[in-house]
Amino acid sequence: MEDKRNIQIIEWEHLDKKKFYVFGVAMTMMIRVSVYPFTLIRTRLQVQKGRSLYHGTFDAFIKILRADGVTGLYRGFLVNTFTLISGQCYVTTYELTRKFVADYSQSNTVKSLVAGGSASLVAQSITVPIDVVSQHLMMQRKGEKMGRFQVRGNPEGQGVVAFGQTKDIIRQILRADGLRGFYRGYVASLLTYIPNSAVWWPFYHFYAGVSGQVILQITETAASHMACGPCLFLVPTDIY
Repeated sequence: MEDKRNIQIIEWEHLDKKKFYVFGVAMTMMIRVSVYPFTLIRTRLQVQKGRSLYHGTFDAFIKILRADGVTGLYRGFLVNTFTLISGQCYVTTYELTRKFVADYSQSNTVKSLVAGGSASLVAQSITVPIDVVSQHLMMQRKGEKMGRFQVRGNPEGQGVVAFGQTKDIIRQILRADGLRGFYRGYVASLLTYIPNSAVWWPFYHFYAGVSGQVILQITETAASHMACGPCLFLVPTDIY
């Protein structure tokens, strides 16, 4: 549908669901692969005591690469990829909630506000437990213990062993904290992402409308000047 300002609004029923999910996951995965090593490095730098192990981002990158190879930069990556589900759930929840709210209000602001908050609630409920396990796996390294939990046996294992490490970490979290251990920081995440998402989407539609008006005004102004023809070349002599 289009509103009075000729701004096209894409709703859930307009999406090609098959392409949306396939391309969405593929694009997110490519981005995740490229930035994950820096996420791991950031996490380790935040957890270490002072500069006991790494002296900075570049130093951490070199030391991890030398000690564990490229795979060392991707500890916990396989588990972390499950957060792709939360991304798809976020968008699905957002669009379906907008469609539901549309039965009660046609205001884009109201629809976006409710849908944005609901989408973040669902996404964070899925993301936080996965992040907790993934971050504990990021802390696994040869030598000095960095995190609360240490994988037993072979912490530098690769390939299929990574899922063995995941099971070990999950068991240790359950023994230490119970199910609540998988939701450490959950409330803080909700307080961060729900307001952010709830406010961002209404502003997105607002600025889309404003941008549409500006573009329309520029187009109309340009058209009027084009219609003027030779007058564009008339320059007042008094400005010199």
